Amino acid sequence: MSAHNRPLSPHLQVYKPQLTSILSISHRATGIALAVGTLLLVWWLLAAAAGPEAFATAQGFLGSWFGLLILFGFSYALMYHLCNGIRHLFWDAGYGFELETAYNSGWMTVGASVVLTIIAWIIAAAS
Repeated sequence: MSAHNRPLSPHLQVYKPQLTSILSISHRATGIALAVGTLLLVWWLLAAAAGPEAFATAQGFLGSWFGLLILFGFSYALMYHLCNGIRHLFWDAGYGFELETAYNSGWMTVGASVVLTIIAWIIAAAS
């Protein structure tokens, strides 16, 4: 069999997106977002160590509407990655592979992420 006659794997455009594939891609994306967000946290800590001027600049940015939007996205990414990581731990133990269970746990992951993010922001606003 020559190389050009081999069957090719279908491209992503062939597959219909499913909840499990979307959640898997989202898990990877939130991992990247958490890495980038950690750099923002390091900037904030370094600004705090550098002195009042640098800290005021960092606080000014993080307190702006855009900074708060980034912080909200970071906190959602954290909660989603946490919840989906717990879901993956159950999978590692051999539980939850049935199709209905996989979909139910996927929707629970999304819902729990939203609820935990909102709770975290309510607690942060109250303090």
